[in-house]
Amino acid sequence: MTTRTAVLWVPDWPVVAALTAAGIDAHVPAAVLGARSSGGATAGRSVVATSAVARAAGVRRGMRRRQAQERCPDLELLEVDDARDVRAFEPVAQAAETVVAGLEVARPGLLLLPADGAARYHGSERALAEALEAAVAARTGHECQVGVADCLLAAVLAARADAVVPAGESADYLATRPVGELVHAVCEAGAVAAVREAAGLWWRLGLHTLGDLAALPAASVAGRFGDLGTWAHRLARGEDERPPARRRIEADLAVETELDPPAERVDVAAFAARRLATELHTLLTDRGLSCGRLRITARTTAGELERLWRTDAAATGGLSAARITDRVRWQLEGWLTASALRRTGTEGTPQVAPLVHLALAAEDVAPAGTHQPRLWGTDAGEDARARQALGRVQGLLGAQAVLTVRLQGGRDARSRVQLVPFGEEAALERDPDLPWPGALPSPAPAVLLPDPVPACVLDGAGGAVVVDARLAASGDPARVRWDTEDLTQEHEVVGWAGPWPLAERWWAPDGGRRRVYLQVVLDDGRGLLLAQRGGTWQVEALYD
Repeated sequence: MTTRTAVLWVPDWPVVAALTAAGIDAHVPAAVLGARSSGGATAGRSVVATSAVARAAGVRRGMRRRQAQERCPDLELLEVDDARDVRAFEPVAQAAETVVAGLEVARPGLLLLPADGAARYHGSERALAEALEAAVAARTGHECQVGVADCLLAAVLAARADAVVPAGESADYLATRPVGELVHAVCEAGAVAAVREAAGLWWRLGLHTLGDLAALPAASVAGRFGDLGTWAHRLARGEDERPPARRRIEADLAVETELDPPAERVDVAAFAARRLATELHTLLTDRGLSCGRLRITARTTAGELERLWRTDAAATGGLSAARITDRVRWQLEGWLTASALRRTGTEGTPQVAPLVHLALAAEDVAPAGTHQPRLWGTDAGEDARARQALGRVQGLLGAQAVLTVRLQGGRDARSRVQLVPFGEEAALERDPDLPWPGALPSPAPAVLLPDPVPACVLDGAGGAVVVDARLAASGDPARVRWDTEDLTQEHEVVGWAGPWPLAERWWAPDGGRRRVYLQVVLDDGRGLLLAQRGGTWQVEALYD
């Protein structure tokens, strides 16, 4: 018998939570900006979530702040805050628990619920959905949508359409959906970029729909894309994301501590949570395991509270110790906001009921898979350790201390490079998919020199090659000479292409930038990208 899954989704939750915390009316156009860089500037930050009113005005996720404000001058800009989103979502989870027991928090704004028993109790799955929507609206004032289907991804997409997918039809429901909609099933914010990157690759390979991905052999997908591909392939086929066949039976792992003296502040309890998170993470890594669910249990003088969180173990290898600590801290703050841990002090101020016991449990434990295999073998964890090391460097020196390269739109090799802080999901300054008239032809150079190096291009007679305003060359390139740090290099030219003119910003007072590019192949097999500015040649980049 197929198990039915219900998903409760609150649209635009980061914006809803931010508006609620700021006391701003829901009809105001609003957007949430991504994390602030180390420099504190906001001009280059991008939108990560928008309200429906803002979308109607043309604001879209990924837009830069200034672009969004141009589309909607009345736009209310709010800061991203994961802890705030969790705190504000706890009352929604408690409202849903009055209708269905045993829910899981996938992420703030998204709840997973077992639908079989509750649907029989309420008479139908549609009646169950209506009961959940009514309970959340009555207890929190938030509007939500509920979807029901045979599997997680179909239920998530059904919730976004406020629909119920009939039993046995989830695979057909998914088949025509774009492959990029896999991102809606991601529970961890850190996995969103990886899933989007994989979906973009599949799109370029011709796999435009979930049905296209599902039609591939499972072994081929697993061999090429690793656990991320397996996770996506199973979701695309309308199956459980953690199938029993993939894992041996493993006991749940748990850690706990008694707090003596009892902790009366959330920040004090967070220190105990950090130690427990490290212990739990160590247990998992020492055994080569990952968990699909994290259970947080807190016992106070006012009673016991418990919440179950889902993780993206199949897609990202599970939670790190830092992420476990964040989850626990946010959950404690969420319980406090929902008055579950609150008591009244001697002066009438709300306080936290003393926390006497805290426990964490890793459930749905399975052998940890590897990351996507490398070309010449599997990943032994070097990439993860490298990411952790770079994260520590950023923590010491700031986000701008570690930069990564992304390709963007542009006409020359240098303008196509965008440097962004490592780990930051920044929007591209220029869309690479737009037409760029006058752009250099393929292939792109493999190495872009930090600073162009002066060079001499000589013809067969030893004279300098000069390209005039009509693109007429004074001679064919025969030799190229340029200086490096320690010596002067000179090589014969065995092949060349060009010249290509490039004139930009011709309307500027200084006449803009005018360049002529030339591609040459040297006698040692290397290729150079040469640029002439004002009659002087420079080496800009190297080809393989």
